[in-house]
Amino acid sequence: MSNLVRTEPLRGAPPLLVPGDLYSVVVLLRGYAEPEEVGDAVRADGSVTLVLPQAWGRGSSHQESPPAAGSAETALEEAARGPILVDTGGPWAREALLGVLAGQGVDPGDVTLVVGTHGHSDHIGNLGLFPGAALLVSHDFCLPGGRYLPHGLTEGRPLRLGPGLEVWATPGHGGQRDVSVVVKGTALGTVVVAGDVFERDGDEDSWQALSEDPVAQERSRKRVLGTADVVVPGHGAPFRVVREASQPERKSCGN
Repeated sequence: MSNLVRTEPLRGAPPLLVPGDLYSVVVLLRGYAEPEEVGDAVRADGSVTLVLPQAWGRGSSHQESPPAAGSAETALEEAARGPILVDTGGPWAREALLGVLAGQGVDPGDVTLVVGTHGHSDHIGNLGLFPGAALLVSHDFCLPGGRYLPHGLTEGRPLRLGPGLEVWATPGHGGQRDVSVVVKGTALGTVVVAGDVFERDGDEDSWQALSEDPVAQERSRKRVLGTADVVVPGHGAPFRVVREASQPERKSCGN
């Protein structure tokens, strides 16, 4: 018996909250990619997602800078104790981003970690709003002030941010250094904030044309679909991953 996988849209407009015991996921801004009527231009922006530790509150003191000494793993776990922003959208979305953060009771100075899934301008165009946050952009990790730390992230070795919270290497779309954020234990199961590993639900006929390494991206897509219950894509609405067990064929009996 094997599992068949299909996807279906997750209903609801941003900000879309998925609560969890340890971390809640809030899709703040839904990414889009809209071809213009004339020519080959596309108007686009990336999805922006907030991961909120349940232990964090407005009165929390997690705005302190991560320790200057120690490993990247220790610094990442320390940074992940506060609000985590996954992608920031393009600079043209600055005011919209500030507005939706305020709607969640989060000031830019509250954000302690920003994860950029890859280095395209529609995903990391507002990093300047968060000078006090640690930054993990693709595979580059730095503390406030520009202190870079090696960490050893690979496809076989994720980075642990906390219980049930990881960063995965998911290469393909932007080359070899794309990442995704995996949040386990939410009310909808495991949520994967996947950047442009998935452009949108139902992108099977289009993602290859935008990929720098389609072979690697196909591998990343299969890995995400094998784990996720919900995927937040880079340029569309979140979608559910539904697994259905296929029934074995019945053998007919001869007379």
